[in-house]
Amino acid sequence: GVLGSGDFARSLAIRLVCSGFKVVVGSRNPKRKASLFPAAAEVTFQAEAVKKADVIFVAIFREHYSTLCDLADVLAGKILVDVSNNTEINHHKESNAEYLASLFPACTVVKGFNVVSAWTLQSGARDGNKQVLICSNNQEAKRTVAEIAQVMGFAPVDMGCMSSASEIENIPLRLLPAWKIPIFLALGLFLCFFTYNLIRQVIHPYIREQKNKLYKIPIEVVNTTLPCVSYVMLSLVYLPGVLAACSQLYYGTKYRRFPDWLDQWLQHRKQIGLLSFFCAALHAVYSLCLPMRRSHRYLLIETAVKQAVEKKMTIWVEEEVWRMEIYISVGIIALGLLSLLAITSLPSIANSLNWREFSFIQ
Repeated sequence: GVLGSGDFARSLAIRLVCSGFKVVVGSRNPKRKASLFPAAAEVTFQAEAVKKADVIFVAIFREHYSTLCDLADVLAGKILVDVSNNTEINHHKESNAEYLASLFPACTVVKGFNVVSAWTLQSGARDGNKQVLICSNNQEAKRTVAEIAQVMGFAPVDMGCMSSASEIENIPLRLLPAWKIPIFLALGLFLCFFTYNLIRQVIHPYIREQKNKLYKIPIEVVNTTLPCVSYVMLSLVYLPGVLAACSQLYYGTKYRRFPDWLDQWLQHRKQIGLLSFFCAALHAVYSLCLPMRRSHRYLLIETAVKQAVEKKMTIWVEEEVWRMEIYISVGIIALGLLSLLAITSLPSIANSLNWREFSFIQ
């Protein structure tokens, strides 16, 4: 059973029907909402839907839970799956699932499917996150909902008792929780290298030779900063592994817990590596744009004029030509290798590789 007629309820009904379940949808306006649901799903009034289902997905907002109180007698003994989320982290003292359980003490409430989007439900688990986090105080109810999730193509994860519901409801509201430290690290490195390059390429020539090179700031200074950040970040991906190995050798065991700072460092390696790839990709784009700058055209024309005045037929320097050709070629290969590392660090790709294949790429 599905109570509700919104986007999530519709997507949930579609996925349940495609997975072979018999679905009945409860709505306050079944005639008007029937066309939104698949033909195989029965759309009726909430009271009728509740009578026909043993497991009921409550796909309505927390503010509307009280409207179901009239169905308390019919809902008694049934499994209610709370799929709701809040608009703010810890917006209420108790979780939505706990609040639902307090309204219907005769029911068994299970928190689940709230971390799955409506798009993922419609498209199938292949096009989104496969994990479905589930928690409840009733083991049998959790097992039932987990079996439904497996048939739908998802991977159920038991998060324990109902006290975990608040944590599960906060997950969709967190903004990149694992990326904060790596992002601040990348910004700090960028600021340091940018300041150094600004002094070296702009401020120093102005003080010593009175040359105005402020035009270099938007592209040239940034372009020389990005690769510095990229390779330092890349080194920070592999350095904690070396430190961890040294720690294990020093203590003679691999079962001793690492210090908190090293443990946190190890957990953020993937994010640090992807930020390294991001900076390297930006560096490649900036480098390709260097000849497009107006300043570069002016310098090119100025060089040509000087050559004409001095009556030089050619300024070809074989050594510099080869150095630049090799420099660009090696840079492209390096970016390709870094792209390979970045792609294989994505969970969807890494899960398709065995340990030997992943180690070979590393």
